[in-house]
Amino acid sequence: MENYKVLDKERRFKQFFMAGFFVIILLGGWYYPVIGYFMPLCMFLAMGIGLFRGRKWCDWFCPRGSFFEVLIKHISPKNKIPRFLKGLPLRIGFLSFLMLLMITQIIKLWPDLKKIGMFFAVQLSITTLLGVVLALIFHQRSWCCFCPIGSMANWAGRQKYPLRIDSGLCTDCGLCYKVCPIQIAPYKFKKEGFETVKNGDCLKCRLCVSACPKKALSLGDDELKQRR
Repeated sequence: MENYKVLDKERRFKQFFMAGFFVIILLGGWYYPVIGYFMPLCMFLAMGIGLFRGRKWCDWFCPRGSFFEVLIKHISPKNKIPRFLKGLPLRIGFLSFLMLLMITQIIKLWPDLKKIGMFFAVQLSITTLLGVVLALIFHQRSWCCFCPIGSMANWAGRQKYPLRIDSGLCTDCGLCYKVCPIQIAPYKFKKEGFETVKNGDCLKCRLCVSACPKKALSLGDDELKQRR
């Protein structure tokens, strides 16, 4: 079982690097529009990883997620994320709006690839600003709860690489919830025996697994077999 402090330190180091990369992308897109194509690239990468590891992309691979968690976290009140931000209506509505906007703008601007790239850069800036505002009001990862890319990765890999809890070992200490970057409470899913934490927003970061004092949590089928 990995040490929580070591895992957390390694994860933050990776996020710090990705956060710096994101700042470069965010600012660079206004001067070099071709950088804007980084946005649809992230969408395809997230979906690809999602087919095998769920929302693992959103752990530290996602530059914007890392930006929120490493830099914006220090000025966020870290309040509880409102339920409506995690709800299906907002996810579908926001995803549909952005996809419709993207399609109409690409058709309108085609074949000017520079202008299309600038559209992506502007869209990235506006949605990031929205994420920062929500972080200042609620929690640094509020945006991630209805992020279109994260939602698609959620739906594509909901049953992939699952987090499970051993109900017989769990003592309801709540430590797993305290260390979760996106405020999931694995202990609330326990019933009898090994139970799957049925929340597709799990980032597969392993923080809860490493922090559990009773080793009641496991991630992935291979690890579950080893525990048995």
